[in-house]
Amino acid sequence: MTLREALAHLQGKGLDRIDAQMLLLLALGRGAHERAWLMAHDGDALDASTTARLDALAQRRADGEPMAYLRGDQEFFGLTLQVDARVLVPRSDTETLVSWAIARFDHFPGPTRVLDLGTGSGAIALAIKAQRPAACVFATDASDGALCVARRNAGRLGLAVDFLPGHWIAAVPGQRFHIIASNPPYIAEGDIHLAALGHEPVSALTAGADGLDDIRHIVAHAHEALHPGGWLLLEHGHDQAPAVRELLRAAGFEQVDSRADLAGIARCSGGQWPQRR
Repeated sequence: MTLREALAHLQGKGLDRIDAQMLLLLALGRGAHERAWLMAHDGDALDASTTARLDALAQRRADGEPMAYLRGDQEFFGLTLQVDARVLVPRSDTETLVSWAIARFDHFPGPTRVLDLGTGSGAIALAIKAQRPAACVFATDASDGALCVARRNAGRLGLAVDFLPGHWIAAVPGQRFHIIASNPPYIAEGDIHLAALGHEPVSALTAGADGLDDIRHIVAHAHEALHPGGWLLLEHGHDQAPAVRELLRAAGFEQVDSRADLAGIARCSGGQWPQRR
C-alpha cells in the first residue's frame, strides 16, 4: 500500500483528511509539520510494521481518543506541552484566559504573583511564565497525576513554576496573589457533549448539575488569596458568562467583565477584588 492509498483508506473509514495525514505521519515517525513531505512521497510504499502501527492508531482515533494523546503533545500559546490521559488536552479557547491575565500585569508594581488553579498539564501557568519571566507563578491541582505531567512540562521547557497539591484555594493557605486564573471543570453532569470527551479525565470536566459548582467555590474563596486590587479570571462554558458575572458581583468583585474567544463566544469572565473592603 502506498502513502496515497493509505490516506484514501483512512478517509474511507470516516477520518477527515487532516486527521488521516497526522496519523500517517505519526505511524511513519515523522513530525506533524511534514504534510508537504507526504504529498511529495505519496507513491512510496508502507512496510508491514508501519502499516500495523497505522492500523492501531487509526482504531484508537476511531474510538474517539484525542489526537493529542496519540501524539503525546499539544501546542498551546507557542509552547509544546506533553499530554496524556491524566490531563485535559489544552484548547485554543483557553488562550483567551492567558491573554487576559497577561494584560493585567501592567496594573501591579514589582514582581506579579500569579496563581493557576487546577493547572492540569500546566498550560496556563507555563504560558504566563514564558511570556512574563519575572512573574512569580504558582499552580495547583488536586490530581497527583496532573501535577506529574505539569512538572515534567516545566522541566522540559525550563520554566520555573511552583506546583502545589491541593483543592483550589486550600492549596495555598496564607498566600496572596495579584492574579488568580483558572480553567476549572464547568460542564454539567449528564451533558450530551460528555460522550465525545470520554477519553479525558471526567473530574476535570464536570462540576455539578449546572456545571458551576467549582466556579462557585472559587469565587466564594478567591478573596482569601487575593491582594487588594487583585484579579480573578475564570474560563467557563459558552452560555455561562451571565451566571458567572452574577456570582462575581454577588461576592463583591468590581469591574466585572467577560472576554470572547476567537469564535466570538464569551469564554472567560473575571473581576477585581476591591482595594478596600
